[in-house]
Amino acid sequence: MKTIIIGSGNVAEAMAKAVAESANELVAILARNRERGEMIAEMCGCRHVELGVELPTADLYIISISDRAVEELAKELVFPAEAIVAHTAGGVSIDALGTIKNRAVLYPLQTFTKGRKIEFGRIPLFLEYTNQETGEKLKAFAQTLSDSVYEADSTLRSKMHVAAVFACNFVNRMYGIGYELLSKESLPFDILKPLIEETCAKALDSKNPASVQTGPAVRNDQNTMQKHLQYIEDDDTKTEIYKLISKDIWETSKKI
Repeated sequence: MKTIIIGSGNVAEAMAKAVAESANELVAILARNRERGEMIAEMCGCRHVELGVELPTADLYIISISDRAVEELAKELVFPAEAIVAHTAGGVSIDALGTIKNRAVLYPLQTFTKGRKIEFGRIPLFLEYTNQETGEKLKAFAQTLSDSVYEADSTLRSKMHVAAVFACNFVNRMYGIGYELLSKESLPFDILKPLIEETCAKALDSKNPASVQTGPAVRNDQNTMQKHLQYIEDDDTKTEIYKLISKDIWETSKKI
């Protein structure tokens, strides 16, 4: 399919690379950020077009911009009547695309970072669409990018997005807190990396990560937890996080 990527953020970059490496034709990158748009276009061997009302012709337009901007952009642009227009946002309804005839969602359940190479073929892609013809075309397109293609309506996708935030964004913030606590003692974050690797490996090998939970909270070791709380008592936010998560671990462990 002749494809145009609209956007220049991390998801847009990853999607553009995947399309460029597939059997599809990446026509252009449309982006308001000229520098980023040109960089992605050069990387993918296509042209950059500044985002405006007049669009180059394509079979599929993939909108990969911030969640809050999807609806506004969909109203602003005029797409070819028979083209498929899909956004990539996990927490945004298909209805954000308004009255576009062949509107759809192509949601990659993954975290993306600028310049970081990722094996796109392993990423689960979740599809939603308004009619059967659009669905068949979108599914065929998605299968050229990934081996894991599923269907999910906006409600289910939003729930998956919440799970993804807990499993990815919140977990990464915990790594950040670990970094901050070590930095106070002039210790490198590297000393936590083997622990992080093993924790992730155990979770991936289990059917339910709660079954491999370790630490003082799962044992309800109050002496150790009180020592930890004394160490972070000058930081109300970290203290609250520690107490809430410890309580949840203990309550969950009792049910297993």
